[in-house]
Amino acid sequence: MHLPVLLQETIENLINDPHGIYVDCTLGGGGHLGYLAEKLAPDARVIGIDKDPEILRQTRLNIQAPNVTLIQSDFRYLKQVLQELDIELVDGIMMDLGVSSFQLDIPSRGFSFHEDALLDMRMNREQAFTAQDIVNSFEENEITEILFKYGEETYARSISRAIVNYRQLKPIENTLELADIIKGAVPARYRREKHPARKSFQALRIAVNEELEALREVLPQAIEALNPGGRLCVISFHSLEDRIVKQFMQEKSRTCICPPSFPICVCNHKAQLNMIKRKPITPSDEECENNPRARSAKLRVAARI
Repeated sequence: MHLPVLLQETIENLINDPHGIYVDCTLGGGGHLGYLAEKLAPDARVIGIDKDPEILRQTRLNIQAPNVTLIQSDFRYLKQVLQELDIELVDGIMMDLGVSSFQLDIPSRGFSFHEDALLDMRMNREQAFTAQDIVNSFEENEITEILFKYGEETYARSISRAIVNYRQLKPIENTLELADIIKGAVPARYRREKHPARKSFQALRIAVNEELEALREVLPQAIEALNPGGRLCVISFHSLEDRIVKQFMQEKSRTCICPPSFPICVCNHKAQLNMIKRKPITPSDEECENNPRARSAKLRVAARI
């Protein structure tokens, strides 16, 4: 069963006008969107976006409210989606970043290092590029960079070397095959901690789906699309995502971006956001107990000035 993370906290911070227009940029199973639609007035409008056509088909069966519109698209094209719907400005935008529970729980999608499947990791299987392409065709230094940059993997170099050595014998095709290669490339003490393939699988998934690039692209579009007072709510699950969101919100909430050494402001920079919460909202102990995947979640909230 899909349990949306920080559900109450997200929707309570997102709604500022019960009659407004709201966008869920990462529809997934529709947990946040469904609850949002319930809390809004009948004349409000909700737009749900997801890049995964399989998840979108399933969610359409569960959510059929007349004021809800579901769109297949990558959220990096938020501005284009709103233009095609003849929507100029909205009152709230939310994003629940990372892989969906539905994608993670279907072994055949190739996201999990616990289940054997073809090494895939595409959020949109209409896309040609997969995790197999990275591990079987990228240069060793390129794989090292991906594992270190997107997974913050301490043993990125030894893992990438093991991958390149293994693929000289045969192509790497399956998730458990790759997980075993990673296990053999790291020290024994590292294997006794969290699963040694966790960071590498995260890194490959992020690279395959260009998740961080898409996040950097959508955040400025979100500001432009918000009415004054409109809310931006972003849930992240690891430090890379959270750092991007935090720095973006902090920068857009500053009234001056001149270097500290300047005696007076010359940048004429105007703040675009107001940080509703200076620190991220995190799940309660009770939620973490009921839904272990919520443990690393952080919700950041800002409002358009």
